[in-house]
Formats: sequence, C-alpha cells, structure tokens
Amino acid sequence: MIDLRGVRERWQRCDVTVRDLPLALLLAVATMVPALDNRGTRLGDLPDRPFDALAVAVVALQCLPLAGRRRWPGSCLALVSVGFAADQLLGYHTVAGTALPVALLSAGAHLDRHRRATLVAVSAAYVLLAVALDQRGSAEGLAGFVTFYLALALAWGAGAWLRTTRAAEARHRRHVAESTRIAERTRIARELHDVVTHHVTAMVVQAEAARYLTAAPDRLDQTLTTITGTGRRAISDLRNLLDLLDPDHSGTPATSSTGDLRALVEQTRQAGQPVEFTQEGGPPESTGSAEATTYRVVQEALTNALKYDHGGPTAVHVRYDETEISVTVSSAGSGSSAGSPGGAGRGLAGLAERVGLLGGDFDAGRQPGGGFLVRARIPTGGPS
Repeated sequence: MIDLRGVRERWQRCDVTVRDLPLALLLAVATMVPALDNRGTRLGDLPDRPFDALAVAVVALQCLPLAGRRRWPGSCLALVSVGFAADQLLGYHTVAGTALPVALLSAGAHLDRHRRATLVAVSAAYVLLAVALDQRGSAEGLAGFVTFYLALALAWGAGAWLRTTRAAEARHRRHVAESTRIAERTRIARELHDVVTHHVTAMVVQAEAARYLTAAPDRLDQTLTTITGTGRRAISDLRNLLDLLDPDHSGTPATSSTGDLRALVEQTRQAGQPVEFTQEGGPPESTGSAEATTYRVVQEALTNALKYDHGGPTAVHVRYDETEISVTVSSAGSGSSAGSPGGAGRGLAGLAERVGLLGGDFDAGRQPGGGFLVRARIPTGGPS
C-alpha cells in the first residue's frame, strides 16, 4: 500500500517552485485542448485568430511563470501580464488568460517589496492595453474595461487579505510561543524555589545549631549526619527536576504522596522544628495534580516556619474529602528567626497561583498573637 502521509510529507519538503509547477503545466495543457480553443478571456472582443505556433509561445509566456508565483511573484506577474496582453491583442483568447488573476492573487499575497509601485505599474499597463485594444477596433467600451479592472483588483485584494491573515497568524504564533516560554520559565523558577529553598533552609538552620554543639560530640555527629542527609535529598530532588527538563527524558515524573508528607515533616523535625502532623482520610485514586500541590503547600509552609519561627511549635493538618484536599499549617510564633535566610515572597505567590489554577483557594498571613497561618483548599481530579 502507498503511504499517503509519507508522500505528502515528501511533497511538502520539495522546493516551492516544484510544488507550483503542476498548476502551470495543468493550465498549459488545458489550453491545448481543441474544444477549449478561443474559449478564454475576451477583453476587447477582437476577432478570433486561429491557434498557431505563435500562440504556443503566448500560452507558455502566460502559464509557465506560474511555477515561480510564490518565489518570484513580481517577475511572475510581469511575464504573465505581457503574455495576457499579447493574447488579447492578437485575438487568441486562450484559456491561459486565467493565469493573470492567479498571478495577481499570488503577488498580492507573497510580494514583499515595492508593492505599491507594482500595483501602479500594473494599473498603468492595463490602461495602455485598454487604449491599444480600443485603437484596434474594440467594442468593449469604458464600462467593460472598468469592470474587468475591478475584477482584477479583486484578485489582488484577495491576495492582500491572505497576506494580512498570514501575518496575523504569525504574530499570534509568536505571541503564544513567547507566552509559553515565559510560563515555562516561571514554572521552572517555581519548581527550583520549592525544591531548593526547603532543603537549603533546613541545612542552614542545622549548620547554625551545630556551632553550639561542639561540647556534645554525639549530638554534633547526629546534626552533621542530618545535614548530610538533607543535602543528598536536595541533590536527588534537583536531579529529578533536571531529568524532567531534559527533552530526551521519557520517564514518568514522580508525584508527591502522603508518605512524602510524613517524610517531609520528619525532615523538618530533624532540623529542630517541633511539628505535629495530623491527617484525616486518605487520598482518592485520582487526584490529578492536587496531591503534588498539597505537598508543595506543606513544604513551603514548613520552610517559612524554619526561617521565621525556628523552634516554635508548628501544626500541620491535612484532610482528604471526595472532591478536595484541605491543608492548614499554623505556627505559634514563639521561636526565633535568627540565623535563617531571608526570602522574597516568591514561594507564597507561586503557591497562590498553583492552587488558583486548580480552582482552589489559598490564604497565608500572620496571626494576631504571633506566628503565621496557611490555609489551602485544593480540588481533586483537576488536570496534571
């Protein structure tokens, strides 16, 4: 069987002149059909002239340039116009006269330079052709010549409309590509923030605490071991993220789960933050990207707790319903922020955007008595 798709793809890869050649040949062959003799355009209505050797040259001058109608639209229009004028003045009236509106449409659509000058030159040439036909005894009259000119102008206008539409589509594609590129850069920055900030904050806090444990070798060794483990987890998470950004990566991205939340809480505890974790229910079979978003909300809230309320009691409450996941993270505000790295608020803004895309609600802020409170309602079953 013939692979039609493969044939079409190979045809599309051919030079544009090769792809335009069949139309030129088809029109030339149609002109040679005896039944179509003197059946073409009759501008001026001069007496018919029998088809002869000169007619072959006139037909070739009108048809063959159509092979370059997209690559050389200006030259194509000039040659076809000369051939059309000869066709009408000599009285052949061949079907090849159809090439003129085709050349005009192509010039209107594909001519990039000197468009206005070309339009003026073609119009002037048409006036000279009308005058020559009238001097040879044409009975067309002014109304007939004007009507035919308007028909030709319509062909040019159709080409110009196609050109404008194609340019608008190109601008739209560029805008979509730019928007997609910006959105992708924002997503990468958000993922890097979520992955790096939590681990680095924990490592900084642990390293700061290790400075005061020089007199307790056992606790110092435990703290350094925790820092090492945190660094390895950071490297692992970064490697997974870079794998997803690799266009040759074909693996399935890992999604966060309840087990990950418990590991996240335990890691925060090892960094010296007392965290109470409570879970109601369990995740449904299909949560879309809601579960991963839940993980990011808890991760960012615990990171902020390490930064701004280190050592203060923190509570994490996650409740799974049939249609949504509710997350509440609160801090008592009795800890310390000394020695913790600052932030630019990008994490909370990214979380609000992430939750909003799923149709949920997100709120974060300081509590009246100190500390902070993060609430999120994340619908399940949304797109990944």
